[in-house]
Amino acid sequence: MRWLLLGALIGLAVVFPSLLSVAAVILAAVASKPVAVAFILGLLARPHLRRWAR
Repeated sequence: MRWLLLGALIGLAVVFPSLLSVAAVILAAVASKPVAVAFILGLLARPHLRRWAR
């Protein structure tokens, strides 16, 4: 599933090159917010922390 989504995003970036710059701007805007970065990292770390706590 992850590879299908990645392939679809790459396909859209090839067909519409301006989408790549828009995605870069959105990623830079989110990365500049420390609270958003911490929230996303916390969501990604949850399954690993749950396994570690056992």
